[in-house]
Amino acid sequence: MTGGSRLVGEVRVTGAKNSVLKLMAAALLARGTTTLTEVPDILDVEIMAELLRRLGCEVGHDKIEATVEITVPETLEHRADYDLVRRMRASICVLGPLLARCGQVDVALPGGDNIGSRGLDMHIDGLERMGATVSNEHGYLIASAPVLHGASVWLDFPSVGATETIVMAAVLAEGVTIIDNVAREPEIVDICQMLVEMGARIEGIGTSTLTITGVNALQPVTHRTVSDRIVAGTWAVAAVITGGDITVRNANPEHLRIALDKLTTAGAEISTTDDGFRVIMSERPKSVDIVTLPYPGFPTDLQPQFIALNSIAEGAALVTENLFEARFRFVQELARLGADVRTDGHHALVRGVDRLSGAPVESTDIRAGAGLVLAGLVAEGVTTVYGASHIDRGYAGFVEQLTALGASVQAQG
Repeated sequence: MTGGSRLVGEVRVTGAKNSVLKLMAAALLARGTTTLTEVPDILDVEIMAELLRRLGCEVGHDKIEATVEITVPETLEHRADYDLVRRMRASICVLGPLLARCGQVDVALPGGDNIGSRGLDMHIDGLERMGATVSNEHGYLIASAPVLHGASVWLDFPSVGATETIVMAAVLAEGVTIIDNVAREPEIVDICQMLVEMGARIEGIGTSTLTITGVNALQPVTHRTVSDRIVAGTWAVAAVITGGDITVRNANPEHLRIALDKLTTAGAEISTTDDGFRVIMSERPKSVDIVTLPYPGFPTDLQPQFIALNSIAEGAALVTENLFEARFRFVQELARLGADVRTDGHHALVRGVDRLSGAPVESTDIRAGAGLVLAGLVAEGVTTVYGASHIDRGYAGFVEQLTALGASVQAQG
């Protein structure tokens, strides 16, 4: 890409990557055909679709209509192989539904983004409290439970993955399961709402405590995926970093309250619309401190984008990463563009510079890739982002949308 263009226009956000993959897994809980709408055309959806096919499902993905149809048989396979799981960490989300449906499950220990440790201890502890026997053998997590029963579970940390696993196991368990200190992200609310539509009994949705009364069976449904707040937030930062004017459609500004407030502090003018929000920037941004926290705190998935913004902002900013210890790895690449970033543990001090200079850089994960692209949009000369396949896992039609907004960017290879 060649930097220097001011981005102007409209973009429409589709369903959330961090929700749709879990919704696809949740479909395993009901025999019959479940249809998901607002499905993003991203690589991870294709990987999850192939995983479900290997489990015995029929999966159709209409990219034009942005829908996925999943037909689940009466009898499912229960093994998620390494060749798929290593490509996408979200594959672990089949653990709960397969255990609930089949009474046993073998899931390869996951791979995914290289942003730090994300252990499965809370998943395992929750399932064991519900009566499962869990072991780790030859690189696979193996769980069995002829009957799952209700239990009281306290999560040491409001883990999104552990919340999803335990909820999806609990909806078909015997009795009542109470989960305290659960994740409250909009994507958690989305999956709980879909499960309720399927016939699950869940109380406390959107709060830190969920009470789940198990039922005998669930029914397939048609469900609209919640919009992707991280993609919407990325476009908001793109408007600010390029001094642009972008209207983001099909987005919920309430899901981005803190991030948008930070952009307002940076100098942006932000207004809500009928189905999203508009971001206008007419001056050099001011630096903003951020501290990542579980929802409703500042999202870790927007941290790289804000570091890119701070790298060209007026002043200095302190960025504190509380969720993933390796999230700062990408600043080494950002430094190749001339950014002044110093890291110490889970803190990064970003001093804004007058200009960045184009250079070849390497993306190490989805959000790092997005952050490097944003930096490249304002760097002088040409920036080439390698490892763009990471970006494709989270951003549908990213190059096409950037081009439509006026960026000078093209895909290679």
